[in-house]
Amino acid sequence: RSNSVSEYTNLRMAIEDRVAILTIDHPPANAFNRATITELGAAMDELIANDQVKVIIITGAGEFAFVAGADINEINAVKDAAEALEFIRLGQGVFNKIEDCPKPVIAAINAVALGGGLELAMACHIRILADRARVGQPESNLGIIPGWGGTQRLARLVGPAKALELILTADMVNAQEAFRLGLANKVVPAGQVLAEAKGLAKKIAAKSKLTNEASIKAVIGGLKGSLIDGLALEADQFSKLIGSHDTTEGVTAFLQKRQAKFTDN
Repeated sequence: RSNSVSEYTNLRMAIEDRVAILTIDHPPANAFNRATITELGAAMDELIANDQVKVIIITGAGEFAFVAGADINEINAVKDAAEALEFIRLGQGVFNKIEDCPKPVIAAINAVALGGGLELAMACHIRILADRARVGQPESNLGIIPGWGGTQRLARLVGPAKALELILTADMVNAQEAFRLGLANKVVPAGQVLAEAKGLAKKIAAKSKLTNEASIKAVIGGLKGSLIDGLALEADQFSKLIGSHDTTEGVTAFLQKRQAKFTDN
């Protein structure tokens, strides 16, 4: 597979130096409608299958929003519980795919990330925020609750008390507060978010694909069970690496005081 990518209506995709950049481009606010969320799932499948891609960055087009939330007109069109469940499962499925992605996924949050936008960001493995960005789960203003992972991932990231405060009040927090709460890995000036994400992605892409995958499996998989389960998963992932070319190369390079040359096998 080369750097050629599929065309999407509400997304732009580019690949440079083994890093894919997925830009949600659905003016004016990059709101998630069914079409956009479905395309995001398809794009993730494509990038997971593409051997040229080692790290994925997700960002939003324009100055105004990373993703300002779900399309309210589509929520308004949902008429019963069965239809609502289908809509929720669609979003949850795509965000689970991102969280469980074997390749590291970095959210480059250029502006507001609200509702489904914050839920998308929380499904990514690492989050870089612009200093002007604000995040929140404002669903209670609409008489609903977060449904694409917000109640679960927010509680895991910031603790249940703070998660409930943010969900029950619908309050937005600024980038600095998001960082303090553990929602952001880093806050950088607005114009530097993508550059920062690319720098981080490049550093991660220089490591072995095998260790990237094993790290994600151990951390994300470990959060889904008990500590004992997680430790067993970690031991399993660690032991599977032994004997691989890249582990042998990494250890040998260290002992020979040289830079390791990983080949992803």
